[in-house]
Amino acid sequence: MDVSAHSLIEELKEFLRSDQISTNETILERHSKDESYHRNSFPDLVVFPETTQEVSGIVQIADRTETPIIPFGLGTSLEGHVIPYDKGMTIDFSMMDQILEIKENDFLVKVQPGVTRSQLNKALKKYGLFFSVDPGADATLGGMASTNASGTTSVKYGVMKDQVHDLQIVHPDGEVIHTGNSARKSSSGYDLNRLYVGSEGTLGCITELTLRVYGIPEHIMAARATFSSLNDAVNAVVAILQSGLSIARVELVDEDSIRQVNRFSETNFSEKTSLFLEFHGNEAGLKSDLSFMEDIVKDYNCEDLQYEHDHASRNKLWEARHNLAYAYVHGFPGRKLMVTDVCVPISQLGSAISYGRELMEKCRLTGGILGHVGDGNYHALLMIDMQDKDEVKRAEDFNEWIVKDALQRGGTSTGEHGVGFGKMKYQEQEHGAALEVMKKIKSSLDPKGIMNPNKIFQRKVST
Repeated sequence: MDVSAHSLIEELKEFLRSDQISTNETILERHSKDESYHRNSFPDLVVFPETTQEVSGIVQIADRTETPIIPFGLGTSLEGHVIPYDKGMTIDFSMMDQILEIKENDFLVKVQPGVTRSQLNKALKKYGLFFSVDPGADATLGGMASTNASGTTSVKYGVMKDQVHDLQIVHPDGEVIHTGNSARKSSSGYDLNRLYVGSEGTLGCITELTLRVYGIPEHIMAARATFSSLNDAVNAVVAILQSGLSIARVELVDEDSIRQVNRFSETNFSEKTSLFLEFHGNEAGLKSDLSFMEDIVKDYNCEDLQYEHDHASRNKLWEARHNLAYAYVHGFPGRKLMVTDVCVPISQLGSAISYGRELMEKCRLTGGILGHVGDGNYHALLMIDMQDKDEVKRAEDFNEWIVKDALQRGGTSTGEHGVGFGKMKYQEQEHGAALEVMKKIKSSLDPKGIMNPNKIFQRKVST
């Protein structure tokens, strides 16, 4: 940083209130980390803008003084995205939390980046609408766009990039642009929506989002199927997807993870490898689909199939799934959670997960395997004693080996968590010459390298 925090604060006070600027130790500490195992690092100061104009003013000062900027939602990221290793200024968007417009007839909403998915769905419910993307955390929509988040419903509705119609972006020089429009489709110009979604705050700050929403399904049915083997469960998923059934969610939860679910969520699920499934549609159509699904899972040695008929029991099922990471954290006090995240072609999913399970046992690590297996994405949840250097090394090796395995299978190092700091070292192997194109885009849009520096790829060495 080329100027002192004091000098920055004096300039910021020209258009921000004192309570929108903080160097309080507790506030700095909160913005020094995310939910990952990566080491923390304090920013020099944190600002809390309320409008796009304020964000533009903040960024203009940062541009002139070459101060690093780190956009921050709720800090739920898992690869160190919001950790300010280059110090500088964290922009916390929690005060930009307004739902600006609901266009129910166009199935669109316009929101500020600090709105959370649960906040939005609560507002949409009276219109008979819902927003589909649901990562495990109640993340902000700005943060979800920044990492191209997905979640349990992506198998039917798609991921975050599929929902974005328009973004308002503050560029690294403070200029404000829009990346799209409210039309259902467009063939006009470069697809800037896709450029900025998943850019992890390295190209600009998102200050508004126009997003696609959906009608609440007429009928929803959830089920829980148990299997004696991981391989049978995964192969059953592939067969369900090939059948063309109206599957909206299909989640794999292995035996160890079910055990943690029961302890934390006070459920009494059978402690065997399980699929959590949900179907959306009309009642008559779902009746036929469920009958077909029953035949499929029987072919793959399903031992038990339980339906969750009412709203409360469905909610309990999915809350248990969403709270699984916290179940592990509470189940192993004093240890740190490492969450891996790879995605492979569906045809490779069974062997990839089997490899991951065998490797976890070989590395003598504590944890479980789960994932959004309907789109080939699986996670290992590892509970690590960070004071045990040998165990930390084994966990890091495990992560590296399953990433390399996924890449060899034609997959990706990250299906939904993003690159951040943690997955930078795999980018050249995954993208090859295309990584240089990404670097050129970064250099063109952010020539001074102030936007979330040294994330996705290393542009310069921190000093």
